[in-house]
Amino acid sequence: MAFRSFQHCQLLNNYRPVGAVLSRFSCFPGVHLNVPAIRFSSSVQYKHPMGVSDMNSSNADVVLDAEEPNLSVNYELLQSIYRIPSIEKAWLLPSKRGHSFEAMVLLNEVNLSANSKRRYLSFINIKKEPVKDSSFSWSAFPVELSGVSLIVPSTSGEKLLVIKNGDSSGKNGSATKLEIWNSAQLMKEILVPASIHGSIYTDGWFEGVSWSHDESYVAYVAEESTTGKPMFGKTNISCSPQASDNDPYSWKGQGDWHEDWGESYVGKRKPCLYVADLKNDSVQKVAGIPNDLSVGQVIWAPCDSQPLLIFVGWLSASENFKTERKLGIKYCFNRPCAIYAIQAFQEERMFDLLNGPWKLTSSISSAFLPRISPDGKFLLFLSSQEAVNTGVHNGTNSLQIMEWHGLETLKSISEVKEVVSAVQPKGGFPGIYMQSMIASPWLSDNQTILLSSAWHSSQVILAVNIERGTAIKVTPDDDAASWSILSLQDDYILAAVSSFGKPHSLKLGVPRSSLTQMSWDWFDVGNPYLQFPDKVDSLLSSMSYEIMKITVPTEEGLEQHYESIFVTKGKESMREKGPLVVVVHGGPHSVYTTSFSKAYAFLVGLGLNLLLVNYRGSLGFGEETLQSLPGKVGNQDVADVLRALDLAIEKGLANTDKVAVLGGSHGGFLSAHLIGQAPDRFVTAAIINPVCNMSSMVGTSDIPDWCYVETYGPSCFNMYTDAPPPQVLERFFQASPISHISKVKVPTLFLLGAQDRRVPISNGLQYVHALRARGLKVKLIIFPEDAHPIDRPQSEFECWLNVGTWLKHYLQI
Repeated sequence: MAFRSFQHCQLLNNYRPVGAVLSRFSCFPGVHLNVPAIRFSSSVQYKHPMGVSDMNSSNADVVLDAEEPNLSVNYELLQSIYRIPSIEKAWLLPSKRGHSFEAMVLLNEVNLSANSKRRYLSFINIKKEPVKDSSFSWSAFPVELSGVSLIVPSTSGEKLLVIKNGDSSGKNGSATKLEIWNSAQLMKEILVPASIHGSIYTDGWFEGVSWSHDESYVAYVAEESTTGKPMFGKTNISCSPQASDNDPYSWKGQGDWHEDWGESYVGKRKPCLYVADLKNDSVQKVAGIPNDLSVGQVIWAPCDSQPLLIFVGWLSASENFKTERKLGIKYCFNRPCAIYAIQAFQEERMFDLLNGPWKLTSSISSAFLPRISPDGKFLLFLSSQEAVNTGVHNGTNSLQIMEWHGLETLKSISEVKEVVSAVQPKGGFPGIYMQSMIASPWLSDNQTILLSSAWHSSQVILAVNIERGTAIKVTPDDDAASWSILSLQDDYILAAVSSFGKPHSLKLGVPRSSLTQMSWDWFDVGNPYLQFPDKVDSLLSSMSYEIMKITVPTEEGLEQHYESIFVTKGKESMREKGPLVVVVHGGPHSVYTTSFSKAYAFLVGLGLNLLLVNYRGSLGFGEETLQSLPGKVGNQDVADVLRALDLAIEKGLANTDKVAVLGGSHGGFLSAHLIGQAPDRFVTAAIINPVCNMSSMVGTSDIPDWCYVETYGPSCFNMYTDAPPPQVLERFFQASPISHISKVKVPTLFLLGAQDRRVPISNGLQYVHALRARGLKVKLIIFPEDAHPIDRPQSEFECWLNVGTWLKHYLQI
């Protein structure tokens, strides 16, 4: 399990989100930002229903509080780093004058006091023939977006759709707003009551908003309308959605339970397809989609006499695992899905074939992110067929294509052709690893698309030719930073680039005229008004990193490769033996790239060196290496991390007496394994929402299949059952960190989200209680309203403040 999309490469590499999402646990207070003292017991400081108490206080030896200068410095440093803005999205809009573009950039920054993110737009005028900085004119001031859920420019760039989601519960008559703007004013506003649909999906996965080609309609994905719950009163029962709950003699019942899609989708209703008619200011649900099909990622097909919508659909029941339940879907690419087409308006059907959705990808069991070529001849999409076949939650994508002939495509089964395979020859291009795609990724030749993908420990922009099936880097070969494509217009690229000491900045790629290959010249599109505090500027300019390659012989006499990234403050200190934090990502099929991380900048600013390990099984190193891990978790990945640590020590990059380990989710699983299997290698650990005992997790997680896949490997499908027998539970236990708990002897910090559906809080609590029973030093913080990522701004801030202070203390900085 990995917390975030791998492009962000935070420690908690699983489940955003892209965003993650009770008060029921409010008796667990946590350390609030306005408390005058943060106390660290060297034994246990456990947040329990009666408040805070120090367990085993007779063993306590150190207490740190906010009155100490060091903690105050830590707090101020983290606050300063958190103010660094992040680029969320950007668009290059078609030129109205021919010699320049207008760029629209959506940024966000953390608003700690409001426990939210402040989002705002900036605008840039970009000359088509740039000459350094003088070619880019930023607007004098950004415009804050208050209450805006999503913005989507039309294809022509002449209209802007602004979506403002209402109260998804439908209380108080709250409506979703669709605003249509032109360059001068608000053209119209459509209010959509909860009786039609709930919130529009903006999650980055089910999310889909698409302008029709004539810009008269918008198709989108939203929660289905609310259903009535029973109202019990003195004399009758009502099930109307509008039933009043203000009657003092009545009360609202719960009604039937509706299964959701797991982590980050708690309480969200089924995603359905809707079309807004901008001429008549009306919204209607697209009819004919079966009840057991959840939809997402909708786009309009090229205009026919009967407009068609193309979308991705997921059946409620799993088709590869033997279960009728909805398995968690957030960042789970092993869930079978298909691409469908349906008539947008069904008042006048041309033929019976269009009564319901037509499945376009019957020959494969994974198809998502559909895109139509500008000339309307091809439908292109990604597939995670390898993940579906093997059960791993994330793997190498293949790129597929089919010819598009409008309605004729639906009358006969079109052949799906593989453009780029998931399995690549060894050496060179490792494959495609991506979770999103820009709305229009095509170059003007109608044969080439641009994608962002992990390539070993960096992210690059790829150009893929669909005719030849070739994939080449278009980002500079000598740049180890991570790049993401944000927008493409007339073959000009707007990209974001970052590295450990360089927050996200914009680059413009200007196409060169070349008869032999595609290439771009890159120009910085820096914001001249952006400033950082001196202490942050000094820290960022001093950070450096080194990618270390590691080779492992296999049982077959071959070789497999993986990497680790050493991050430090100051080039001169790279050969000094300093305190080292070994950082292990979640997933396990995720990856650390060289992109900027506020959390890691903070830790380095405290004087800690970092070793980020992309053990075998990580994305970006080829499907064969990725598939070497399932069935060997807790063994191969542990050995890979220790091997990476040994290499760092051999290079003189670490003091063997000052090594800690840090990880979340599967990274927490590995961290707990490491302090159990190699207790003398580490002096402390910080662990976030860890997998500690798969034998108990399998019955409570939204992804029980993960336990089978990573424990049993290729035989996982034959083993899967929702009621595992004792021998299977024993196998899970032996593969878990809890089987090594008797050997643990270091002080450990635990941070747990009470609303975690992926690794429920009980998993971490059991491990904490077992350590306490052995008299070990433990600190536990529970975040009552956080799920798996612990990414609500105040919670995330508190999490990293505690992690940094804890590590700094035990590594004796």
